[in-house]
Amino acid sequence: MDQLSRRIAPATLFMLSMNALIGSGWLFAPLYAAKIAGPAALISWVIGGLAAILIAFTFAELSTMFPVAGGTARIPQISHGAFVSFILSWIAWISSLTMTPIEVQAVLQYASLFFPSLMKTKNGVPFLTLWGFAWAAILMIGLCVINILSYRGLMRFNFVLFVFKFSIIILTIFTILKVQFNPQNFAGLLTSATTTHGWKTILSAVATGGVVLAFNGFKSGVEMAGETKNLKVAIPLATAGAVLACLLLYLGLQVAFIGALDPALLKNGWSNLNFTGDIGPFVGLVSGLGLLLILKLLYLNSIVSPLGAGLIYVTSTARILYAMSKIGYVPKFLSKLNHQHFPIWAIVVNFVLGMLTFLPLPGWQAMVNFLVSAMVITYAMGPISLVCMRITLPNEYRPFRLPAANFLCLIAFYCCNLFSYWTGWDTISKLALVLSAGIILFILAYSRGKIQVEKNELRSAYWVIPYLSGLVMISYLGSFGGINFIPFGWDFLVIGLFSMVILYLAVKCRITLSREEVSEYLFSEHAALEVAS
Repeated sequence: MDQLSRRIAPATLFMLSMNALIGSGWLFAPLYAAKIAGPAALISWVIGGLAAILIAFTFAELSTMFPVAGGTARIPQISHGAFVSFILSWIAWISSLTMTPIEVQAVLQYASLFFPSLMKTKNGVPFLTLWGFAWAAILMIGLCVINILSYRGLMRFNFVLFVFKFSIIILTIFTILKVQFNPQNFAGLLTSATTTHGWKTILSAVATGGVVLAFNGFKSGVEMAGETKNLKVAIPLATAGAVLACLLLYLGLQVAFIGALDPALLKNGWSNLNFTGDIGPFVGLVSGLGLLLILKLLYLNSIVSPLGAGLIYVTSTARILYAMSKIGYVPKFLSKLNHQHFPIWAIVVNFVLGMLTFLPLPGWQAMVNFLVSAMVITYAMGPISLVCMRITLPNEYRPFRLPAANFLCLIAFYCCNLFSYWTGWDTISKLALVLSAGIILFILAYSRGKIQVEKNELRSAYWVIPYLSGLVMISYLGSFGGINFIPFGWDFLVIGLFSMVILYLAVKCRITLSREEVSEYLFSEHAALEVAS
């Protein structure tokens, strides 16, 4: 019986999202963001958090309207048809595929403080050794096994993880603030906020310092909407609510981290900040402060936090591949469920391909930069689809309704494009290759009759190629690693105009479905709205 059941309560989904949000980001992002932006990294967190909340709200309305598993793949299909859905689900799957390896990489990077044989460093970038790669496989397999064998075990483990991780972070923040706080470390905050160079570093830190990554977990609630009870409460709580809670935690961690640094470490500038054990920033910092109890707890949490997030990403990434299989984009066997109603073969395939991502993307930060550039394109479909649904189905019941939707969706779409641009040309150029591969796969599948596409669905995708190629071109011409033909400051205007044009085209190209057609689609995908008994 290949259908998922509604069994996840709002509080459980909130904890699932929080566990996905509190992964390796809190262990590394405060260091990387501070090295890029100094004390102004606090502004980076506020920008990233508020934008993520806005984007999450667009998905909250859509996911309560269309509570399906793998919403990243299915919602674009409803609004724009098969081609757009394939491209977006392809990007979403590729980006989600890297999430579990990122968390495993974080565990091994911290563990290498005590087991140097796990990592080697080349030009300041940590690589997995052969022994480290073997341990990565062991950890990845363990996360997959937990998902496959027991739903109840997963939910219980999720609750324990949430309580443990949240408690340790709060304890770490207040202990560090109490033991050592140097106000002079925040002296450059005002300068950064009032200069062009300062704002460029602030915005760069949002995308490449791990800030956007730290808020990525809210999508887990979107992917598991098809298994969730009480959607009106559960989805907004697990998306925007979880992001807001984590924003407060991350601001506390960043303040504690900056304040605890010895001012002597900053004499050569924030970009040259380094200290003993900085490959595992908080462990190294706490060790230098002599906080032995916190040190032991951080040792444990440096394993528990990333693996807990990785566990949730195994779950949500499998839902994307499951949805792609149900639609027909990938082989049907990938939607096969085991007796626990988990897509077992999707999990297995994700494991194999996830292991391969360790090879071209060495180090935590390299993985993060690529992930963010791909991830925010899937975010962009949230505001686009929401505007389309407001026009196509204006009277449809919405358990959660976003106020001032048209304006806020434009701002959310603009933020998505800025996030992608700020990752820099080096990362965007790699993403362009992945996008090209996805388009080639679609053409091959279409030519072999594996995917049926109506003419109106092809017309609804006219905006996709200009959108993706435009992002690549603006990045190449821009000031974040590009040729600087579009100087910093003017690029905001260019991306703003570009966002308005693309949003207009995307909405203009939408598919107009009736309520009956949408209901038939949802029913055919086993996503009835009633709560399963």
